[in-house]
Amino acid sequence: MDETVIGKVKKIKQSFRLVMNGPASQSMREKGLQYKLNWGVPIPTLKDMAKDYGKDYDLAIELFKDDIRECKILATMIMPPERMLPEIVDIWMEQTTQTEIAEQLAFNLLQHLDYAPMLAFKWIASERPIYKLTGYHLLSRLFMKEEKPDERGINEFLDQVEGDLQGDDNTIKHAAYNCLLRFCDLGDDYEMIAGKALRHLNIL
Repeated sequence: MDETVIGKVKKIKQSFRLVMNGPASQSMREKGLQYKLNWGVPIPTLKDMAKDYGKDYDLAIELFKDDIRECKILATMIMPPERMLPEIVDIWMEQTTQTEIAEQLAFNLLQHLDYAPMLAFKWIASERPIYKLTGYHLLSRLFMKEEKPDERGINEFLDQVEGDLQGDDNTIKHAAYNCLLRFCDLGDDYEMIAGKALRHLNIL
């Protein structure tokens, strides 16, 4: 590994100690967010740090390897989207176990990928909760950017939402419902299609 990258990673880890938030870290642990290390650094602070480093592929790859909350989030902020190949996405998803990281990954990075819609539709149909959750977060971002699915995509999405809203996982339910609202925001036609398809659930 490049010595420069090693030096940057070391410097970044040391800087977390200076901006750590003990109560926030404790609160996250109590809510079930388990990392090997969690400094409780606020997202806006991490965004400021990301600006200092700019887009840096090698640094992002190295940071994401650590099961440290701040390292993973910072990695999603500095990875250049154009260099985020599908095989890297696969590796990062395998190393994503926390809902917070799934959300940050979708928001900071995945929504900017050319093949984001393909990932989103594949993942919402996954049996693995963290993939499904990331898929809904990603699709929500795409809908907010007014990226509209074709007829087949609409049917796939509504079928998946219907099943997940009747499931037992409240985190998935919440993500699916929020995604549905973003879908309805695409316009009256979309809201009407969703209302018709999910009328029996009485949720819209």
